[in-house]
Amino acid sequence: MIFRRRPKPDEMPQAEDGQEVAAEPSVRSEGPWDRSETDADVEDTTYVDLGGLIVKTAPGLELRLQVDEPKGLVAAVLLAGPESGLELRAFAAPRTQGIWEEVCADIAEEAARRGGTATELEGAFGREIKVVVPAQTPDGRQATQTSRIVGVDGPRWMLRGTFLGKSSAQAGIDEVLEQAFRDVIVVRGDAPMSPRALIAMQVPEHARSAWEESRHDPATPATEQ
Repeated sequence: MIFRRRPKPDEMPQAEDGQEVAAEPSVRSEGPWDRSETDADVEDTTYVDLGGLIVKTAPGLELRLQVDEPKGLVAAVLLAGPESGLELRAFAAPRTQGIWEEVCADIAEEAARRGGTATELEGAFGREIKVVVPAQTPDGRQATQTSRIVGVDGPRWMLRGTFLGKSSAQAGIDEVLEQAFRDVIVVRGDAPMSPRALIAMQVPEHARSAWEESRHDPATPATEQ
């Protein structure tokens, strides 16, 4: 099933004779989606409704939640595969313009501050950044950590995806994760939000009991569901 919003008549490019012409393809022509743009059946068990984000799972991917313990809110979602991972976060944006271009500059500045590098690339989702920063292995050895960060501006939101592991090397290596990014549905809501404010997510109701138990069980990581 393909979910595309047909442009309104006044959004369609016009030829000189007044006839509609095909619109230019955009990085969001195949997702990720705003909730208003899709009639996806989120009751389908392949979807996980986290409130601010609705994420579609796939065979071989494990969904993990990074939870703000005091607030009980989800700060980020991680889709973990055998050799790659994808971290998802969504942020509010102004009605009139996107924020991904500004965020790119901030990412590059942060990488430089940590003694690393940030290289801008052009990919299927438009501008993306490959970040390489110093890191330390669990046994104390010096190493580097590589990530590939993409961002897509939508209606009053920006979805950021950080590809980790094997998929950080270049686009197309892990098509399952890239499709998972396209399948994300953002539920921004109508409430006023400051630009760059994190769009809040919640632990799904069906998983809340297990999460509550894990908070009191030191043997169970509270960030994994």
